[in-house]
Amino acid sequence: MDNQTVLHLENIARRYGDLIILEGAEIKLKRGEIIALLGPSGSGKSSLLHIAGLLEAPSEGEVWIDGRATSAMNDAERTRLRRDALGFVYQFHHLLPEFTALGNVSLPLLIAGESKKKAEVEAERLLTALGLGERVHHQPGQLSGGEQQRTALARALANKPDILLADEPTGNLDPKTSDIVFDALIKLVRQEGLAALIATHDQRLAKRLDRTLIIRDQKLVEIDLDAN
Repeated sequence: MDNQTVLHLENIARRYGDLIILEGAEIKLKRGEIIALLGPSGSGKSSLLHIAGLLEAPSEGEVWIDGRATSAMNDAERTRLRRDALGFVYQFHHLLPEFTALGNVSLPLLIAGESKKKAEVEAERLLTALGLGERVHHQPGQLSGGEQQRTALARALANKPDILLADEPTGNLDPKTSDIVFDALIKLVRQEGLAALIATHDQRLAKRLDRTLIIRDQKLVEIDLDAN
C-alpha cells in the first residue's frame, strides 16, 4: 500500500444470513481526500462505515488502516487503533448534556491521558475554528442543532485522528444549517490534513467533495455527479 492511502477497504462483503448488504466493496482513501458515500436509506452506507471504523466485522475482505491489516488484531488492538486513528460523527450529536461544549470536546483527550489544561486548550482551539468560540461554556441544551453538531465534530477531531468517518452528519438539520455545518466540516478537515469518508443522501453536498461513491445493488461504484 502506498504511504498516502490511510484507509483501504479491500473486497469487503457484508451478509446477514441470506441477506446480502455489500459485495466486493473497494475503497482507497488518501490523506487529504474527502469522499462522499451515497445511497438510499438501507443500502448499506452505515454498515460500510461501521466496517471502516472497526465497529463491525466484514463477512469477507480486509480493512487496512495506515497500512495495517486489522482482521488479525485482537479487541484491545482494534480499540486502540479506533481511538488513535479514527474520528466519528453521526447524524445525532450524542453530546453529554451535563457537560459544556468545552467539556464534551475535552473528554476524549482526558480519556487518552492528556492533562486537563492541555485538553481544554485543544478543545477551545477546535471549537473556535468551528465558529463556536463564544459558546464554549454552554451546555448542549443551550446550543442550536447546528452548534451541537459542530461541537460533535470538534469532539471527533480532538484526538487528531488520521481519518474522519461521518454518517449523515447533516441529515437531522434544515438546509441552511446543513450548509453551515458542512462548510465547517470541509474547512476543518482540510485544515487539519485529514482523510474523510462522509455518508450523505444529499447530492448537492456530495458535489462539493473530491470523489463520490454510491452503493447500488450491493455494489460500490464511483460516479461523476457533474456528468450529464
